[in-house]
Amino acid sequence: MNEVFSTEFGTSDVLQLNEVEKPVPLDSKITDAFTELECGIFSALETYSNVHRGSGHFSMVTTQLFEQAREIVLEYLGLNKGNYVVIFLSPRRAKVFIQQLQSESYRTISSQDFGLSLGVTALAVKRNKLPKGIPFHAGGGTARLISKDWIIWARSPDKFEAGTPAIINIIAFAKALQMIKFSGKDIFQNTPAEKLTASEILYHDELEKFSGRKLLDELRKTLIGRGVQVPTTEGLRTFINLDNSASTPTFTAVWKAFQQAYRQPEQIKQEIIQEVKSICSGFLGAPLAEYDMIFTSNATEAINLVSESLSREADDTTETVVVNTLSEHSSNDLPWRIIPNCSLVTLAVNDRGFADLNELEKLLTAYNQKALFGAKRIRLVAVNGASNVLGVCNNLEEISRMVHQHGARLLVDAAQLVAHRKVNMEQCGIDYLAFSAHKVYAPFGSGMLVARKGLLKFNTEELDLIRTSGEENAGGIAALGKALVLMQRIGMDVIQEDEQALTAMALRGMSQIEGLEIYGIKDPESSGFSNKVGVISFASKSKMATLVGKELALYGGIGVRTGCHCAHIIVKHILHVGPGLEKFQKLIVTFFPKLSLPGVARVSLGIGNSESDVDHLIQVLEKIAGKSQSQSKDAKPAQVKKLMNDFSGAIVRRIYT
Repeated sequence: MNEVFSTEFGTSDVLQLNEVEKPVPLDSKITDAFTELECGIFSALETYSNVHRGSGHFSMVTTQLFEQAREIVLEYLGLNKGNYVVIFLSPRRAKVFIQQLQSESYRTISSQDFGLSLGVTALAVKRNKLPKGIPFHAGGGTARLISKDWIIWARSPDKFEAGTPAIINIIAFAKALQMIKFSGKDIFQNTPAEKLTASEILYHDELEKFSGRKLLDELRKTLIGRGVQVPTTEGLRTFINLDNSASTPTFTAVWKAFQQAYRQPEQIKQEIIQEVKSICSGFLGAPLAEYDMIFTSNATEAINLVSESLSREADDTTETVVVNTLSEHSSNDLPWRIIPNCSLVTLAVNDRGFADLNELEKLLTAYNQKALFGAKRIRLVAVNGASNVLGVCNNLEEISRMVHQHGARLLVDAAQLVAHRKVNMEQCGIDYLAFSAHKVYAPFGSGMLVARKGLLKFNTEELDLIRTSGEENAGGIAALGKALVLMQRIGMDVIQEDEQALTAMALRGMSQIEGLEIYGIKDPESSGFSNKVGVISFASKSKMATLVGKELALYGGIGVRTGCHCAHIIVKHILHVGPGLEKFQKLIVTFFPKLSLPGVARVSLGIGNSESDVDHLIQVLEKIAGKSQSQSKDAKPAQVKKLMNDFSGAIVRRIYT
């Protein structure tokens, strides 16, 4: 796409996305509706990021596409935006949610209704009929502010969309609804497709002759969105994504696996699903004979399933206790708080972010061995594999040894771990593991719960619903499998070595910038650095994190994330927010919900990043550090902000035509 925006800089800049064939209207000779739909999906992938909290150009585009999808659903259903709100859910979560609603208070529509296996269900609910109180699933995005003792829940629809939604699939669904409204409900039915085997889709690609570091180098060249030019104060620059912890872009081979899989007949889809279970089993060191592989919409849904299961284990003689850590994402915090008759104990972390294992040993002994707390027993220890704020990896083997020695179980939130470190569940003694595909270069709405056989307390009917819900998204499952296959062929040791080199480079450069404070591990030469992934949280002593994020986008075309990163407790801890200030924040959020609270900026690296990305980051941070608040408000950034809005609007119009 070419869009020309006149500027006040004295020149005319051309914003150019990677060239993609423009969709052809269906009233012409085109017979394959999938072709037009896929043009729209690919365009969305070119500027993909997570929604709402990112600071860069791509986050602006994706957020606008995602939110407009709600309006498209309402338009299709003929409902008024003022009276209804659209909530996007997985099929199983939609069925659970509907049980809380009156029959006349909602309308529902799903991708499956039109022969599209995207795993998307949209509920249009009357605003005045939405359930009050605690949401049925909790986690990332469902809360506005969290303390150890209280929660301020987000407004709808965020309150009911736990975790990162299936963003790309939802955009695809909205695009499909527009096409269906124009050309009829059957345009995606019985569309001819090249019949392929699961093996052809998952294991064969244009890069299969490469492996190791050579494959990593070649794969980077196929990053979708690589080379997209965005407006900055210095003119057009190639966008740099440094927000991989929020969500990752994808590669051509992964996109093709999605594209091929969701077109296949049901028999082939089932073969793909079973083969991806085998791929996940091998990648995670979790033998299929010992572990159940359950596809979900994201890691948050996976953890909520364990929470539901655990709530059914209550007995008359003991009271359940769950232990997590101060550094948990809200998806590994809030689900444990909503279990009836369950206590949550939060484990301290040291100044680098590692869990205090001495305290864990004392807690397990006190509760389970000495029974110092009456009938309370620690049944589960739930920890992150890697922190999304400080980037450190917990010692899972040692934690597992302690946990099992005292008769408890171990759950690992591996959302930030799977893409960056080798995982071996059997060797580490992990009972449950959850992760999201959108953080391992497959942003197509899938995730996984891996659970030791026999631990999930659902009846056969419930378990069938859970399985079929996740498996409806065959394309997303294929994309996940393909991404893991590519990472295996590169080698997790190669990925770790490459990312650690970039992380060390970033830390050394950032530590030299005056007025910049880095949290957690700061020195690449320190003993803990080998256990750190490419996540660096920092703050400017003179500017709020939100402004730093905006200026990285304006001056350098860099996308990062700012705020509390759905990990409010650890962010408040590192910022030294005491009880008094915390209560004041609660008042602010209650009465002025749109105001920004203090937070941190975060750089997060992935396999798509390079040394030149880090070099540019350091240069732009140095430039920002030298600017005062008043200089940050001069005319040129204001002009670029308008160009950014024009850039976003042009892409949205291109996709939702």
